[in-house]
Amino acid sequence: MLIALVLIFGWLILGSAYLVKKYPTAPAKKPASAPAQTAPTAPAQAAAPAPAAAKAPAKKSATAKPAPPPAVALPIITGSSAQDMVVENDLYRVTFSTQGALVKSWVLKKFKDEKDQPLDLVDAAASEKLGYPMSLGLADADLQGKLNQALYVATPSGSSLTPPVKLEFTYSDGKVQARKQFTFGTDYVLRGEVSVYDGQRFLPVEVGWYGGFGDHTLPPLQVTATESAVFQPEGADKPKPETLMPSFFGRLLSRESGPPPDKMDIPGPLALAGLEDRYFAGIILPGASDEAFRFGRRVWTPPDFKGKEEEKPRPLFATLGSAQAKPLSFRMFVGPKDLDLLKAVNPPLDGLVDFGWFTIFAKPLFMGLRYIHDHWVNNYGWAIAILTIIINMLMFPLKLKQIRSAQEMQRIQPLMKGIQDKYKQYKLNDPRRQKMNQEMMKLYSEHHINPLGGCLPMVVQLPILYGFYRVLELPIELRHAPWIWWIKDLSAPDTFHPFGIPVPILPTIMVISMFLLQKMTPMAVADPNQRRMMYLMPIVFGIMFYKLASGLVLYFLIANLVGITQQLYINKRMPLKQAALPVRKTVEAKE
Repeated sequence: MLIALVLIFGWLILGSAYLVKKYPTAPAKKPASAPAQTAPTAPAQAAAPAPAAAKAPAKKSATAKPAPPPAVALPIITGSSAQDMVVENDLYRVTFSTQGALVKSWVLKKFKDEKDQPLDLVDAAASEKLGYPMSLGLADADLQGKLNQALYVATPSGSSLTPPVKLEFTYSDGKVQARKQFTFGTDYVLRGEVSVYDGQRFLPVEVGWYGGFGDHTLPPLQVTATESAVFQPEGADKPKPETLMPSFFGRLLSRESGPPPDKMDIPGPLALAGLEDRYFAGIILPGASDEAFRFGRRVWTPPDFKGKEEEKPRPLFATLGSAQAKPLSFRMFVGPKDLDLLKAVNPPLDGLVDFGWFTIFAKPLFMGLRYIHDHWVNNYGWAIAILTIIINMLMFPLKLKQIRSAQEMQRIQPLMKGIQDKYKQYKLNDPRRQKMNQEMMKLYSEHHINPLGGCLPMVVQLPILYGFYRVLELPIELRHAPWIWWIKDLSAPDTFHPFGIPVPILPTIMVISMFLLQKMTPMAVADPNQRRMMYLMPIVFGIMFYKLASGLVLYFLIANLVGITQQLYINKRMPLKQAALPVRKTVEAKE
C-alpha cells in the first residue's frame, strides 16, 4: 500500500521546470537621496469640485462633452528631508520612508527567517531595483517616477507610532497633489486609500507591491517555486493561485509553446487579490467592484550574484488599480496563513490554505493534529506520530482485508503459473488466450478470491492518506517547529551534520523500515525480476525523501513502524500456507 501511495504522490515531489520572460518595464526605484525642499505652507488636502455640465446645443442628434472643471490652486506641500517612520506593535514592525511614502520593511515579529532573524517580507535589495511596496502606478511614467521619489509630509509626525493609528502622507508641487493614507489596527489588516489630484480631477492610479513577497533568505529558486499571485473573482468558491512559472507537467499536459507571459491583468469585480508564499500572504481586499489586479515577474541580478542566467531571482509583483478617476480604497491582510486568523478577516481568507481535492478529510485531520498538540504533547513531532498511529489503527480492518487477499493470491500462485505455462506459446492477440483468462476467472471463483480485493481497500484509504499528506505540507504551525534533538524544523529536510558531513538520519531509518515491511508482507508477484525491483523501491524512495520535509518523512516512518507491528500480528495469527496446491486439470488447448 505504501509503495502505491508514494507512486501516486511522487509527481508532487519532483522539481518543476520553469520558463519566464523578463517584464519589459520596471517601476521607479527609490533613490538613495533627494534634494531637500521647503514646505511654505502647512499640509492641506485640496478638495475636488463637482464637474460642471455644459449646456446642450440646439441639435438633438449630438451631445456636447462637459466642460472641464476650473483648475484649483494647490498649495506646495513637500518635506525637507527623507526620514523613516516605524509603526510597531506586538505583531509587526512596518517601516515607511517619507521619500515616496513607500514601505521599506514589513517585519512579522513572531516569525523568523531561514537565518533565524525576524522575518522581513520585503526584499530590500530587489525592491531597491524593482520598486518598494506601496509604490504608485500612473499612465504618465514621468509623473509616476516623480511621485515615487518625492519627499512627502507625514501626519502625525514622529519616528515611532503605535497602533491603532492613522498615518497620512501628502505631497504637492502646486500642480499635482498625491496623498496616501494608511490605518493600522491591532490585527494584521491595513486599511489604505491613495489618490492623485491634478487640480481639476483625480487621476486613475495603481498601488503595488514590488520586489517579491515572503522569506527571501531562502535559495532564489526555492523562493520562485513557492511564491505565487492569488486572486478570487466575486462569486468564486476559493482563491486561484497563479505563478507565471508553469510546471513541467502543466506545460506538457497543455502542450503550450513559448515562454509564459510576463504579466497578467485580472479584471474586477474581485473578492481578493495579492501575493503569497507557502506560509504567508499579502492579500488586498478591493474597495470597489471596478478595480482590477495585475501581476507579473521580473528578472533581476543581485549585487553578489555569481550563478547562471536561469538561476537569477524572478520576484513577483502585484498592483491594484482602477480605470476610474477617483481615490483608490482597499484593505490589505499581511501576515501568516493561519486558519484562525484568516477566518477572522471579513470576507474570510481561509481558502488561501488549500488542502486540495480531499479537503473534507484534510481539515478534520488538521484540527485533530492541532488538538493533540495543544492538549496532549505540545510538540508537533509527537503529535504527528500519535495521529499517524491513530489513523493506521482505524484503517487496520481495511489493511487486514487487503493482506488476506494478497495471501490468497500468493497461495494459488502454483495454479496460476500452471495455467499461464499451458498458454504461453500463444501470442497475446491469439483468440486462444481468451480461454486462459476464462480459466483464471474460474480459478478465482473456485477459491472465492476477488482479484481486486487487494486494491479496493487501498483505494478507500487513499483520500485519507493524501489529505494527511497535505496537512503535513501546508500549515504554518509546522514551520520551524522542532521535534527531537537534531530535528529543529519539521517543515525542512532532515539533515544531521556530524563533523560537517550531511547525514539524512530520518530518511535512512525510513528506508530500512520500508525494506523490513516489504520482506514481511506477502507478495502476489511470482516473477523474480519483479520481486527484485520491489526490493529496490525503498532505495529509490529514500533518495526522493532526502529533500522532503522531515514532518512528512516522520509520517511515513511511523506508518512503516505501525505496519511492521501489524504485520507481525497478522503473520502470527494468519500464517501463510506454503504447501503448493495440486495443479487442477484443464482442457487441453486446441492447436
